[in-house]
Amino acid sequence: MKREYSTKQRTVILNFLRQASTHTTAKDILLHLKSQNIKVSSATVYRTLEKLEKEGAVRKMSMGDGLGACYQYTESASCHGHFHLKCIECGELIHLSCQFLDEMEKHIFDEHSFTISSGKTVIYGKCAKCMGLTEEGNDCLSKDNCKCR
Repeated sequence: MKREYSTKQRTVILNFLRQASTHTTAKDILLHLKSQNIKVSSATVYRTLEKLEKEGAVRKMSMGDGLGACYQYTESASCHGHFHLKCIECGELIHLSCQFLDEMEKHIFDEHSFTISSGKTVIYGKCAKCMGLTEEGNDCLSKDNCKCR
């Protein structure tokens, strides 16, 4: 009977991660399960996430500086080919595909014989919302001189 219970929890957690549009924390999962009236301990969520990571179904990204970790279902969006931006104020994690960073990654390999794991690379700073730059025309994609495109 206990095995069936664990399988149900695993299925619910995996389904939540599949449907998540962004990186998800264990706390997000716990809140979701609670909202669905599914009783599960935080230890069970962490154990399940650890098993899913070992199986390759989930990627874990450590946010460093005691900020914990976030998780992403590996088939929904691959983080292996791009960097991440992490807002130090609101905590938003942004996927960043940028030609300039691709060139930097190539330079580091060519000139320094070092391969960057871009999917695990996080650059910290403030997002446009937290800087008050959310009005139309103030984001990177609208600037003519942006090299990210």
